[in-house]
Amino acid sequence: MARDNILLTYVLVDLLFVVTGGLLLIFALTTQSEVTQTPTANNVARNLLLNMCPLSAAIGNAVVVFITFLISVPAMVMPMTRGWLKFHGYMTVVCALFTMIIGLDIWFDTLKTRKNLSDIWNIQPATTQSLLQQTLNCCGYANSTSPPFVVDSTCPNALVAAAQVGCVTPFSKYANNFLDVVFTGAFGIVGVDVALILATAMLLKDRKEKERYRFIDEKSGQGAF
Repeated sequence: MARDNILLTYVLVDLLFVVTGGLLLIFALTTQSEVTQTPTANNVARNLLLNMCPLSAAIGNAVVVFITFLISVPAMVMPMTRGWLKFHGYMTVVCALFTMIIGLDIWFDTLKTRKNLSDIWNIQPATTQSLLQQTLNCCGYANSTSPPFVVDSTCPNALVAAAQVGCVTPFSKYANNFLDVVFTGAFGIVGVDVALILATAMLLKDRKEKERYRFIDEKSGQGAF
């Protein structure tokens, strides 16, 4: 019964593993679709940040996850095989490293948020900068004059704009909170990968013991019964 539980645990964690691959793929494809939409006050800040995420790498990661899951199928249906199980374990390590690199890349971006946001701000057209001003209730980037603010309903003139904060502070706060959620999700997926690696190691040990006992039985002549 205990050994059946080991296999059941492996199967359940493996199913959770492939679900994380599906979530990665859905997130990446949905994000790619959203960032191409016409910016509005409701989505402009979020989409600019999502566009910073390594979406192509996330899609590639999801594909590797699906391939790794397919490798696990022979390991599940062939109760004595260890070769497929070892191969699956190695591929799971690759998936974990892949996802961790993506998460670390996003985390490193949060360490240089102001520089990244400055670069993003400077390449945006005036219409997008205006949407950011309206969304974040600010004028200009560092302040109303550096660079100059865009005239809109939030910043109708220089006097009103001078009384508002620059967009760098609220934009940085929003970006850090948003990206924290994204890279925390990536590290959560790594946690699932680690759980699958441990489950694979347990199943490998179990099958190795079974093989040893079977070999002993064969040597003692009991294998014929």
